[in-house]
Amino acid sequence: MFDTMTLTKIVGGFCGMLLVFLLGNWAAEGLYHVGASGHGDGEHAQAYTIAVEGTKEAEPEEPVDLDALMASADAAKGAKVFAKCKACHKIDGSNSTGPHLDGVFDRDIASVPDFGYSDALKNLDGQWNVEHLFGFLQSPKSYAPGTKMTFAGLPKESDRANLIAYLETLK
Repeated sequence: MFDTMTLTKIVGGFCGMLLVFLLGNWAAEGLYHVGASGHGDGEHAQAYTIAVEGTKEAEPEEPVDLDALMASADAAKGAKVFAKCKACHKIDGSNSTGPHLDGVFDRDIASVPDFGYSDALKNLDGQWNVEHLFGFLQSPKSYAPGTKMTFAGLPKESDRANLIAYLETLK
């Protein structure tokens, strides 16, 4: 079908494309990943600061009154917020991508049998109470760095309180 010269040209073309791809990748790594090892894992000092008039520094957040927030929480609204959790968590006693959440309130952290928890959660002490759940649901990655949970969190305090009120009904 092909003579030897045509086959040699095709193989040479593929080898040339591979060489261009590898050299381009190497050049891009050098250009876009700066740092001690060339992969961006070194720490860097801020080079300069842009002063903007009329801005204030961020004020520290006021502590949340969890008792008052939980007193106004609505479990029915929390059931709607739980829809975001259904992709990974079940409430029928069976595990999914995440552990089952029925009976989670006042349960020891990382205590569901036959579920492979991350070391980040295994190293947390205590039980899933209002304080732990409130902090974890705000940002799982910040609350337990290294957790396998990829959920970004619930930024609204009312959503977190409503969800906790709903989870408390699942005993």
